[in-house]
Amino acid sequence: MSDFDFAIIGAGIAGASLAAQLSARHKILLIEAEAHPGYHSTGRSAAFWVECYGGPGVQPLTTASGPFLAMPPADFHDGPLMHRRGALHIGTAEHLSLADNMLAEFAASGVHIEHIDRRAVAAVVPGLRENWTHGLWEPACCDIDVAALHGAYLRQAKRHGTQLHCNSRLHTAKWHSGTWQISAGSLNCSANIIINAAGAWADAVAQITQVGSLGIQPYRRTISQLAVSPQVPAELPLVIGLDGSFYFKPDTGGRLWLSPHDETATPACDAAPDEIDVAMAIDRLQQVVDWDIRRVERKWAGLRSFAPDRLPVIGRDGAHDAFFWFAGQGGFGIQTAPAAAQLAASLLDADIAAPQGVDAAVYAPARFH
Repeated sequence: MSDFDFAIIGAGIAGASLAAQLSARHKILLIEAEAHPGYHSTGRSAAFWVECYGGPGVQPLTTASGPFLAMPPADFHDGPLMHRRGALHIGTAEHLSLADNMLAEFAASGVHIEHIDRRAVAAVVPGLRENWTHGLWEPACCDIDVAALHGAYLRQAKRHGTQLHCNSRLHTAKWHSGTWQISAGSLNCSANIIINAAGAWADAVAQITQVGSLGIQPYRRTISQLAVSPQVPAELPLVIGLDGSFYFKPDTGGRLWLSPHDETATPACDAAPDEIDVAMAIDRLQQVVDWDIRRVERKWAGLRSFAPDRLPVIGRDGAHDAFFWFAGQGGFGIQTAPAAAQLAASLLDADIAAPQGVDAAVYAPARFH
């Protein structure tokens, strides 16, 4: 007999959400390398829910997660975990084809996106420069309370008996006599199935277990908090460049969160912002609006990890049935967490229903073999 049914590697939003899904029916071990869960990517998220973010392949997971985030069960969290903001995708005349392509991509998806003209764009983005003439309005976009969501998943998992071990970087995991023999930090135990929810370290975990890696690559993403003049209105939507070169949204106290939407390939690490990326983001912002940048108050970077096709990887490894991938969530792991965890749980326990409108085959590791 093994000590645990499932050993989940990584206690960020992926590992925590899946532990919460499985723990009512199974004995779960949640292994975290850092001193606190969610240190790397989950705790550094820009915290929004945008149905078209990540493309048509990710959208079903985002859409299916919306009702849970808007109205979670009372025993999970008291009140909604996201609040309406709206998203505005903007571009110049040279970006018109990108707007048309985006409308075409999501035409059959049920996502509400509408084309708006220069006058409508300028009405919601004060100080907009004249050459920004096209916009796509996505009214359903919301801010997500990431800390509350992650904390609620961890509490639910704990209530159902999940054992969380922090400061426990995985050393070895060997398949022996039908179970995994695991050494992580000071922990030595066994589990029937390993779930790889290690984010940027997903391929490293696969290599430790001698399961072949899938080419999941971490990328650095930079965000800075700015004080600007005039102060950013609280009702400003999330503003995203149609060409993918920036996004910004308001923070409390009239501040602004700004990202150059950078993706710099990097080894798995404790990511730090690069001054060049911060400067590039500010330059791009000044090409969009005429605001005065008073100072950079904070700056940070997180890791977004993608499989080669930029879709999540959810399912049993083709070469080892007792190794389950739950990785490659890119920058959309928060907004897809409820549906992704439910999908993964349904693949691990036949008595758990899969989310409606989500095709598990799209995310299966078998697509890489």
